[in-house]
Amino acid sequence: MAKKPNPFNPFGDDASAAQFAESVRASAQQIWLAGLGAFAKAQAEGSKVFEGLVKEGAGMQRKTQDAAQQGLHETGARMGSMASEFGARAAGQWDKLEGIFEERVAKALRKLGVPRLEELEQLAARVEALEQAAKRPPATRKTAAQPRHAAAAAAPQSAPAKRAARKRASPRGD
Repeated sequence: MAKKPNPFNPFGDDASAAQFAESVRASAQQIWLAGLGAFAKAQAEGSKVFEGLVKEGAGMQRKTQDAAQQGLHETGARMGSMASEFGARAAGQWDKLEGIFEERVAKALRKLGVPRLEELEQLAARVEALEQAAKRPPATRKTAAQPRHAAAAAAPQSAPAKRAARKRASPRGD
């Protein structure tokens, strides 16, 4: 009768399988002994190797920290310049908006007939001159007051005064 091949034994016969198993055990034994030898050597020289690794790690850490610090400094400088540039742009836009607002308010006030600052200052100067003239003795009032009246008559009229003059002279009698 013919032997049926064993699916778990690729070598065909038992003698070849035993020989293969013995060579695997011998290789495993050598690997184990090599590992023990490496362990013994690492244990004997371990402190030297460990100290060397610590020194290398400390050097690497210093280099990394220096590079990170430099990058942080450069980033901070870039952010600072960007912020100042943005602030300058915003200030320019704010000034422009403020100018537009002032122009529109002044235009609205002119339409309402509100006198400008210059007109109010002229009026205050005229009132002050009249007060000074009123404080003088009656004999000197006429000579001092006459040139002022002439200047006041020659001064430009304010917008409300012009409108009032036009209403009085209107042919319709408004």
